[in-house]
Amino acid sequence: MTEVIELQNIWVNYGNVTVLEEVNLTVHDKDFLGIIGPNGGGKSTLLKVILGIITPDKGVVKLLGDKPEKTRKYVGYVPQYASFNLTFPISVWEVVLMGRMNTVGPLRKYGEKDYQAAQEALTKVKMLEYKDRQISELSGGQRQRVFIARSLVTGPKLLILDEPATGVDSVMQKEFYELLKELKQHIAIIMVSHDISAISIYVDKVACLNRKLHYHNSKELSPEDLEAAYVCPVEMLAHGMPHRVLKIH
Repeated sequence: MTEVIELQNIWVNYGNVTVLEEVNLTVHDKDFLGIIGPNGGGKSTLLKVILGIITPDKGVVKLLGDKPEKTRKYVGYVPQYASFNLTFPISVWEVVLMGRMNTVGPLRKYGEKDYQAAQEALTKVKMLEYKDRQISELSGGQRQRVFIARSLVTGPKLLILDEPATGVDSVMQKEFYELLKELKQHIAIIMVSHDISAISIYVDKVACLNRKLHYHNSKELSPEDLEAAYVCPVEMLAHGMPHRVLKIH
């Protein structure tokens, strides 16, 4: 299988504080990996290492077989919060086209390929009929679909999602996660989330991160892994069932 990400013995320190310690991770094409863990456990730092935004103090990072600085243009990234003012008068169509800005020519004008890519991306996330709507008029779940379309518009080989269900109501969450299941038939997906129930249902593999990465290339995590990561007793993690933190937490 094609390796999309390969991390070997990754260490990251912020001053005297170790944020990532001896992290090893391999992600293959069409994997759907969920990463869980407590706040401050290093999840955002790990994503930045994968994208080449942070250079580790020790270890080897390969993204699509090369240095992240060379290959991250083939990665779609949806941050936890939208990076622009939602009150700005901009349509869904224009938001998605923004994902093509790095591909347009010196005149900075979109061409037929850009319009076709935007249409295909909106079709994949089932938002084409909303293309003329203002982004501010959409629900949280609809906006997340648009942001995913913006990430897909360049034809990435990997999609990274940081807390994608933030601001999405419970009714829309199931549809949103079902969309991710469809997308993973074509590309690899990494999703960081606190929603352990959703992680246990929808992803193929789970990793738990709290400075150290607990990962066994499967959907199963042992109680020992979870307790080490969350630093508290955890009763269970089962398919379709949320974890439960015991009273002495």
